Amino acid sequence: MAATSSTATLTPLIHLLRGASDHASVAATHGKLLKVGTAFSVSSCNHIIAAYCRCGATAHATYLFDEMRDRDVVSWTALMSGYSSAGRPRVAVSLLRSMSHSGVPPNAYTFSTAASACARLADAELGRQVHARAEVVGYASDAVVATALVNMYGKAGSIEGARAVFDGMSDPVRNVVSWGSMLSVYAQNALGREAIQLFAEFRTKRNVMAPNHFMLSSVVNACAGVGRLGVGKSLHGAVLRFGHGCNDVIAVALVDMYSKCGFYEYSRKVFDRIEQPSVICYTSIIVAAAKYGLGRCALTLFNEMIDRNMQPNSVTLLGVMHACSHSGLVDTGLHLLQFMQSKYGISPCASHYTCAVDMLGRAGRLDEAFELANKVQAEDRDALMLWSSLLSACRTHRRLDLATRAGHRVSEFNQDVAGALVVMSNAYTSAGQTDNAAAVWSNMRQQGIRKDPGCSWIEIKDIPYVFYAGLVSPAGTRADEVMMLLDELEGKMREKGYNGRLGSTRVFDAHEEDGEDGKGVMVGVHSEMLALGFGLLVIPKGMTIRVMKNLRMCCDCHDGFKLISGIMEREFVVRDLNRFHHFRMGSCSCNDYW
Repeated sequence: MAATSSTATLTPLIHLLRGASDHASVAATHGKLLKVGTAFSVSSCNHIIAAYCRCGATAHATYLFDEMRDRDVVSWTALMSGYSSAGRPRVAVSLLRSMSHSGVPPNAYTFSTAASACARLADAELGRQVHARAEVVGYASDAVVATALVNMYGKAGSIEGARAVFDGMSDPVRNVVSWGSMLSVYAQNALGREAIQLFAEFRTKRNVMAPNHFMLSSVVNACAGVGRLGVGKSLHGAVLRFGHGCNDVIAVALVDMYSKCGFYEYSRKVFDRIEQPSVICYTSIIVAAAKYGLGRCALTLFNEMIDRNMQPNSVTLLGVMHACSHSGLVDTGLHLLQFMQSKYGISPCASHYTCAVDMLGRAGRLDEAFELANKVQAEDRDALMLWSSLLSACRTHRRLDLATRAGHRVSEFNQDVAGALVVMSNAYTSAGQTDNAAAVWSNMRQQGIRKDPGCSWIEIKDIPYVFYAGLVSPAGTRADEVMMLLDELEGKMREKGYNGRLGSTRVFDAHEEDGEDGKGVMVGVHSEMLALGFGLLVIPKGMTIRVMKNLRMCCDCHDGFKLISGIMEREFVVRDLNRFHHFRMGSCSCNDYW
């Protein structure tokens, strides 16, 4: 009878522990277990440790763990999980080492917890040690462990490691979560094409498994990254077919995908169908509006969110500031920065100040921008972004004095400076100081600094055609037609007063210089102009031509696109590094705030 009474008392208390989410509730239930004398069994201690860990009280969990005379694998794993969740993943991994000396063998969940801790650290070397130990004891092929290892290698930037684990999983072990993890690795590491290809493989080989919302959101994000509208639309259909249309995570991914593929109106339709949009949903559509220069629309959405008593986060406010920057609403953006702390309880970070500097720079208020930049406490990449933004504005507004000072600050950094140094060279060139421009390039060569090659792509019937500066060969058999069309358009643009540098459309015969066939080369023509020429030939009139570019669009090409939109009576949408440009009848949606 006593045993039955003890069990009857213990069971509801364990249920209370499982449902407790705050320290006071856990401590109170712990006290009741002590009173009834059941707090010292291994099972009860494990429940109490897990409960303390869930509410962040790792010190109490550790004290109880240390007091246990007998510990099992659940005890160790629960404490490891607690430390990992509490932001102390290195302690979690160290517990795995201690466990090996205690005589308690780890199980699959122990190794998956340790791998997840390494993922939080983004430490591939430590993760390999966990992987090796799992191999030794035979758990590396377990579905839970292998999936955690895939995720760990991906978070640590070892794509090859993640794929090796994934490929090593047998078909019965490789489940929908495993596929989703590998897809997420590709998407998170900006390998969108590989993610799309893997999803196609999943649908072909494992079509008995329905994709879950996690997998679908990863592939939609991949489509956003590489601008694959056709695949993205197909995925949207799959989302609806599999009943995930109301999922917030997927809705946010779709909003982002459509906006990055040049369809803000589709983004807005997806957003408007969300019954109860969260802060994240609002942030996503605000950021989308910002990239299209729809400043007032972004402000309306922001005010709507505030009216619903939602608290904006740091990214929301950054999105609104970007919208103001790209729409010329400088004073509104600066007002938001000034009262960010007092109105919304958010302290401005380096990104907010960089946006403010960018905002002032675009508006030509360079002295104010420079003064603000000097006051900002920014380090490393944040500081580089700040001064690069100011340098770009100085070049645009031909303020060589400030450009030189900003360029000096940029030159102090060792990484990711190629783009900014090219801007500095262009600033010197614009001012007629060609010797200084040449010196910048000379220094870049001496330091081994290389600029990423500019490329643009256009999607025709779900197939992307990628163009690089001067290379028209991706147009295939229509390369000659592209060159002839651009020649003709340049003549018409000159008649309308175009003074920019389109480049030469003369075919360059490289055969004499390097033994390769030089056919399809157009010296000096930028990639977006080549993509546009191809699009004008193959996309029927009446349809918008959408071009994606990996770098910022130059002034000459921007002016050229405006003129060509009027000459050809066509609409173009260009996504560059900073924003979207919608060209129509000789004008651009950015109104030159770009």
